[in-house]
Amino acid sequence: MAWDEWDSAKADVTAQRQATMRLDQLPGGPGGSGQADLVVYQDDLGAVGHEAFILHSRLQQGADIAGAGADKEGAGSTMQAAAALKRSGFALGDELQTTVSVWTSQVKSVLQACAHISNHLDYSKKAHAADDAAIAASLRNRDGSAVPVSRIAEYFT
Repeated sequence: MAWDEWDSAKADVTAQRQATMRLDQLPGGPGGSGQADLVVYQDDLGAVGHEAFILHSRLQQGADIAGAGADKEGAGSTMQAAAALKRSGFALGDELQTTVSVWTSQVKSVLQACAHISNHLDYSKKAHAADDAAIAASLRNRDGSAVPVSRIAEYFT
């Protein structure tokens, strides 16, 4: 390919990019559809937190292959099998032990995530309720009556 052909090819590609480049965007307004971007209700948060708690409990009971069928020393049946295979000279024993270790680590990570979700949503509900109560208390006149909307607007301008 000659140098001028290369320059011509680069120019063609550049022209095509410029002709086809566009920015994707939504129509104006919140969320692009005129509706709120994110709406969450307290009941929704509670339901998600409860489901995370249930998942945590079920996973903790059902996914424990390291402790399932534990013997007097606390080794589960899978670890007992790994030890028996190792004693018999099978390489599979080490691999099975590694599998149990990795599995246990991954289950612990998922359990931590479930607990974090459940705890965070419980905390969020309580914190937002406290914030709402503090705002309601601070937006009262001295006689205890509600502050009119026209005065509330002064806080945002």
